[in-house]
Amino acid sequence: MRASKPSEFGGRVNTMKAVQIVEISAPLEMREVPIPVPGTGDVLVRVMAAGVCHSDVHYRSGLGTVGTLPHTPGHEVSGIIESVGPGVEKARIGERVALHYLVTCGDCVHCRSGREQFCEQGNMIGKDIAGGYAEFISIPAWNAIPMPDEVSFEHAAIMMCSTATVYHALRKGRIAAGERVAIFGVGGLGLSAVQLARLCGATEVYAVDIDSRKLELAEALGGIPINASEIDPVEEIQQLCSGVDVSLELIGLPQTMRQAVESLGIHGRAVLVGLAGDPLCIDTYGQILGKEAEILGCSDHLRSELPILLEYARQQRLDFSRVVEQTITLEAQAINNTMDALEAFHAPFRTVIVNR
Repeated sequence: MRASKPSEFGGRVNTMKAVQIVEISAPLEMREVPIPVPGTGDVLVRVMAAGVCHSDVHYRSGLGTVGTLPHTPGHEVSGIIESVGPGVEKARIGERVALHYLVTCGDCVHCRSGREQFCEQGNMIGKDIAGGYAEFISIPAWNAIPMPDEVSFEHAAIMMCSTATVYHALRKGRIAAGERVAIFGVGGLGLSAVQLARLCGATEVYAVDIDSRKLELAEALGGIPINASEIDPVEEIQQLCSGVDVSLELIGLPQTMRQAVESLGIHGRAVLVGLAGDPLCIDTYGQILGKEAEILGCSDHLRSELPILLEYARQQRLDFSRVVEQTITLEAQAINNTMDALEAFHAPFRTVIVNR
């Protein structure tokens, strides 16, 4: 698949459409901006799909900080390499790629030790630097990961955030075949977590939520649904299996973080992924010391994990057919409507912007 040259796109020369945050707490706006020129070691990617993430809603409202305004959000991105900068093989032009959203230096102590998410000079596309709510994006070639032909642009885009984050969380939790897992929150991240826990060999995966529609899909994907609006999930899990080996908290509420810890069995590991500003209060002896349990934090993911996930998708071992419920075009109104729905917690599972 080969894209046209930037100067040919839509009859415009050296400019592109981008939907941007122009003012905090105001709707995003469509703007005409210059097409970025790839620098040394960079590639210019024609954006084919960009996921609308709840983080983008936070950036629009000011709950999360972004780069200098006006700013282009969008950190879940896939597309086609349109052109390359100096130092990049021209053979990569036309390649289908999914983008690792953390742009790192590659040389600091964290990058050299395989912890690039803590890079001292790291930037995140869509947050610190321009993202994928645009027709093109320039990014280091190292961040552009080849995509199998069998994986759609829409599915690859959302895998770059939600799927990658929970895969990293399961690895942090040292999940092993034959273990039991509990997942608190089965939205965009949780639906990937259910599938990945099963792929990692979990014998039982408890999916905890208060939304019956999410629980229905989690069950279809291999989870054991527990409706926390009807029963106490900790009591239910402890009764069913005397505690799980690994729990993931994907919501960011003190209540669900506490439940993730309390659902553990002996030597259990609770991995906290959801962002929360409130403190977590735990019975340290009863829930941690007495069980030799662990509480672990999870921050982002690693580039090395992404090709593994794309291969799982190629093999159809990950199913996103019912997770991506809506696609929209690169239009400000459609994106703002999606963000409004996310803010009100009544959006489809995942919405993806598509450029065709």
